[in-house]
Amino acid sequence: MNKLGPRESAIRERSKAQMPFKAVDFKVGDNAVYPGHGVGTVISIETKEIMGSKADFYIVQIRETGMKVMVPKNNAASVGLRPIISREEADKVIQILKTTNVKIDNQTWNRRYREYMEKIKTGSVYEIAEVLRDLFVLKVDKELSYGERNMLETARKLLMKELTLAVDEKELSAQEDVRAIFGL
Repeated sequence: MNKLGPRESAIRERSKAQMPFKAVDFKVGDNAVYPGHGVGTVISIETKEIMGSKADFYIVQIRETGMKVMVPKNNAASVGLRPIISREEADKVIQILKTTNVKIDNQTWNRRYREYMEKIKTGSVYEIAEVLRDLFVLKVDKELSYGERNMLETARKLLMKELTLAVDEKELSAQEDVRAIFGL
């Protein structure tokens, strides 16, 4: 069994407090965010029989990859399936991205990588924004490792898709700080 260390547990708990996942009744055609994979569309709701019992599933197609994910309706909130963020939440994310006077932990790249990966896995848009911001700030000071560069791109893609659905892309690119981070 994969146990979380104290730091990872703290990240997960902080995420839950910042952005609690509540049960949402998605409809076919709704946009939804699946942690670690990004924005998708609910393409169907199907009843499947698994080990003798029937359950309803959301079938979500991830926009970036085309991958289809089956999420049990009664477990959707606990796995982190959530609707697109609101305009107000998008504004908070943009503020996180604009904050550049942050202290980056002076730890080894692989330890940072593990910590950042835990944040991305939480599905919290705020945690992902912090990862993107921290890696972007770190990139200014020193060259990122291969893994960190990939993670920077992953965080950028995850946030960009969701932010452009919550806020107009033209409005995002009008903000110079944000434009630099997303390469707009």
